[in-house]
Amino acid sequence: MVKRQKSYNLMLDSACKHFPNIPRDLVTLQTNQLDVCGGYYVDITAEIWDDVVDLLNVVEVTRAETLPVPLPLDAWAISFPGNQLQSAPGQVNRQDSSNDLGDKLTIKVVFPSGQIQTAKISRAMRVDELVADASHILGQRPTDVTAVWGGAIMREDRSIGSYNIEDGDSIKLQVSLRFAKPVIYLYSPSEIDVSVKLSLIPEWSLSVIYPVVTTEGHGQHLEWNVRTHQDGSLTEHKSGLDVSYLFWEAETNLEAFPRSPASKPLPINTFNPISSSLDDMDSVVISVDKVTVYLDKSLKALGLHTEARTSFITYWLPSILKHEYIALRFVPQAAYERAASLTISPQPDVVTRVCMLFKGIFKEHLGNWANAQMQAEKDVAWWVDVVGVDPARAGDVTLFRVLEWGGAEVLF
Repeated sequence: MVKRQKSYNLMLDSACKHFPNIPRDLVTLQTNQLDVCGGYYVDITAEIWDDVVDLLNVVEVTRAETLPVPLPLDAWAISFPGNQLQSAPGQVNRQDSSNDLGDKLTIKVVFPSGQIQTAKISRAMRVDELVADASHILGQRPTDVTAVWGGAIMREDRSIGSYNIEDGDSIKLQVSLRFAKPVIYLYSPSEIDVSVKLSLIPEWSLSVIYPVVTTEGHGQHLEWNVRTHQDGSLTEHKSGLDVSYLFWEAETNLEAFPRSPASKPLPINTFNPISSSLDDMDSVVISVDKVTVYLDKSLKALGLHTEARTSFITYWLPSILKHEYIALRFVPQAAYERAASLTISPQPDVVTRVCMLFKGIFKEHLGNWANAQMQAEKDVAWWVDVVGVDPARAGDVTLFRVLEWGGAEVLF
């Protein structure tokens, strides 16, 4: 709690004094208290400070986000009432030569991170064009990004002007979280027939499965019937396929459960694919050149054998190498089970389910992850208690054992 300053520059001086780890050029003053904010935190610019400072009870000091690529729309800028629309740094603000503003709209674009920027766009612009531009900024496939207005998903084949959107309205962008390559190994000391049932919460829908079986409940439930073999392979009864493991992937069901960018991260003992997050207290942050060794040690401690560790790391390595630093955490097994219930008959002696979440971290943002960097120096054995696994029993070949691994890259 510090004294509020009438002058914007004096307020910045005070913020820099009390938050010395944030460079002055990255200090941002924000509020969500005005009606025009719509509940989201927006930047307060120097031009508008004098007009709003007396209307606010709380001002939040935060570090400005640095976008990874230039913004390709006509004009993007931080949005606040009274702020003139500006071009992104180094970009020309393209104006219609006819100066006919009737064909233009100024909208707020709410990114998955909660960051709000403004864009001046044509009413004739199609939703899929807006999504394509936003996807480029986010570094995602257009098919993974959805535009939402008024609580409803916008159709990609319609123009912006076909909706009753007015100047100043907000369009939210949501990114589908793909939970990739969970594989399920079954190890039994003798050959047995096994039923494996997977049930997902409604926020998830199965996107890929192998061997292919019929799904139920809008793609959220399935059952495999297999016979185990002593070499670890499986035979799926319906197709007769011999496989090394069972495979599934799922995508977040945004249409049924739109994610609010203003929503808070869930507690660590809860796992929801729409609201999954990482923060400084539940994660480790490491440089990419140290990731493979760290992951191999962690996965070994969690009970993954050599082939599983190798498959895990090589599957995620291309995504990890796109970043300079990453934050990662392993989800508690009990929380993961509530989101993706696994019912196996006959009942296994031990079940090990390992789910990793990770996200890229910019070098200039490392100051926000001080605790996570310290946690990366700890012995990796602490993840055993976090996940809740029993590595000794998981390695006992006399037991009927189940091992699953998977993960997701968090994009917001």
